[in-house]
Amino acid sequence: MMKLNRPRWSPLLWRIALLSAVLLFHNPVVHGNDEISTESQPAGDAEQYETPTVDPKRMYFAEHFDDLFDGASNAIEKRWVKSKAKKDDAAEEVAKYDGEWAVEQPQRPILANDYGLVLKSKAKHAAIASPLLLNRPFVFEDKPLVVQYEVNLQEGQECGGSYIKLLSVGDGTKDLKQFHDKTPYTIMFGPDKCGNDVKLHFIFRHVNPINGTITEKHCNKQKDRLDDPFKDKRPHLYQLIIRPDNTYTIRVDHKTVNEGSLLTNFTPAVNPPAEIDDPEDRKPENWDDREKIPDPEATKPDDWNEDEPAQIPDPKATKPAGWLDDVEEMVPDSSAVKPEDWDNDMDGEWEPPLIPNPMCEKAVGCGLWKAPMVPNPNYKGKWRPPLIANVNYQGKWAPRKIPNPDFFEDLTPFRMTPIAAVGIELWSMSNDILFDNIVICDDESVADEWAAQTFDLKVKTLDRQAQTLWDRAMRYINYKPGYWGAYFVYCSIPLIAYVWFLWSRRDKEETFVSRVLKYCNSNPWMWAVLIVVGDAKAEIGRKKKNDDYPAPEQEQDELVGGAGEEAEDDGRSSKTKLNAAATGSSGSRSASSAGEAYAENEDERDGDEAEEDEEDDEAQEEAQEMEAGEEEASSSDAPVDSKNSEGGEGLKKRRARKD
Repeated sequence: MMKLNRPRWSPLLWRIALLSAVLLFHNPVVHGNDEISTESQPAGDAEQYETPTVDPKRMYFAEHFDDLFDGASNAIEKRWVKSKAKKDDAAEEVAKYDGEWAVEQPQRPILANDYGLVLKSKAKHAAIASPLLLNRPFVFEDKPLVVQYEVNLQEGQECGGSYIKLLSVGDGTKDLKQFHDKTPYTIMFGPDKCGNDVKLHFIFRHVNPINGTITEKHCNKQKDRLDDPFKDKRPHLYQLIIRPDNTYTIRVDHKTVNEGSLLTNFTPAVNPPAEIDDPEDRKPENWDDREKIPDPEATKPDDWNEDEPAQIPDPKATKPAGWLDDVEEMVPDSSAVKPEDWDNDMDGEWEPPLIPNPMCEKAVGCGLWKAPMVPNPNYKGKWRPPLIANVNYQGKWAPRKIPNPDFFEDLTPFRMTPIAAVGIELWSMSNDILFDNIVICDDESVADEWAAQTFDLKVKTLDRQAQTLWDRAMRYINYKPGYWGAYFVYCSIPLIAYVWFLWSRRDKEETFVSRVLKYCNSNPWMWAVLIVVGDAKAEIGRKKKNDDYPAPEQEQDELVGGAGEEAEDDGRSSKTKLNAAATGSSGSRSASSAGEAYAENEDERDGDEAEEDEEDDEAQEEAQEMEAGEEEASSSDAPVDSKNSEGGEGLKKRRARKD
């Protein structure tokens, strides 16, 4: 039975709507620069955060900024000093430190009541500083220096830094309002990027113990490139540890990214070389530093021809048939018109521009034919004598070494200039750079404890929010708008494929049954006609069945009654007639059944024709045997067995049904 072609567009619309809802609403967290209320954060994590306690006995500096937010613009000045200085080597309009600072929550709040110091402006010089706790300087003696702070580049970073400076004790730090780029510092530490140049600065200023000059020592770059902190818009923890044994360790998010020694891993080196090249030494004129020389005894072979060209015309090439030698490849443009402002005296005689000759488009070629160039087998180039070892070789010349007059040996570069304040002096092309949780101490456990109360809790909260594949994908593509379009196209591929599949099937040819059903649906009166015709056909079938299969009891009563009315001596003939009538009735029913089967399925009748013939022969043989038995019974004047007669009738009826 054919199935109806159900409408496809309604289910398609439902599926599209359902998939769109899943993509749009399966994650309530907003990414990128969109603001998120603190109500969207997990309540458990928000309640866990408590502002860390500042202990001046264990810390030299600690700043969480949480208590500096009270809605007033000058609240930050309780502990921090904004610079009012100017740069010495910059134009007047850009020399001012007029960058804007503010204490506020991140654009994507993570912890309740957690605030940080934010650089709000970009493309401006900004500087701000704060003295150490209790104005107690950090002195490099027998305890390590631990510096730790958080940075969140909320808008990413293309060009600019987010480092801090540990300002040196001295006159330059007495008035922090004059803090600028030339203010002496002891250590500069933090990330910096401009274009494709990514750095994690660790610079310390070393004092020459002989003459007191100061030189900046730059730490060698780490092996792994740090790209994620500049584009993922998440908070990152930077930690620097310098130990009295001159070793250092740099960690990012608790992972060690660089370590080494102050004596060997900095450029220039802390200690200068003991000897240097003599600046007055000169190379002798007769110094022979040629390791090999041309063989003076070698001569050019007689068959060496230096005049042979590298390529020659192919001697085997022939001009193609149909080449137009007398036709020029370029001809003057006949449609060109001399410009009205053309001056023959100034511009010379005007000539129409040249265009490709139309005659050459259909020809093999035009103009003077030249054979293609092939490598010259006789070419050897310019002859040069072979090189041999120089017997007078004296080696590479180098100036002699002399003692370095500026040599010194400082085996304890850890003992740097004491630190008096923390300063942030930046110029960046990105705004909304957030600094938070700045710690300076001499115990790693103190810094780790502070990080566990602040940074680690933020990371835990962010990871909990980013458990879905959607969030991980968005964080991977840095929440850039251009990738949203690519993601939308990617998600639309299955929808487009499904719509195209249904659209391609709309023009397929319909079957006869589908057309009839479609016509009946549009004309309901046809269903009434079909029902009436179906009932009439069913009634005809029932009548035909009654005619072909009469009641067995009625037939036998009629036959038996007819036999009782005749004489006894005619009993044999009557019984013979009864058998003949039964046989004829069975035959007529078989023929009727076979004919009906043929009308319904002609192919099936052809397949079963041989089997029906065999069954007919068996039925005739059984009828003959029964007739012979009845004749014997009549000749012996034995009563007729009604059971045998009924059995014979039943056998014939079964035979008719089977046919």
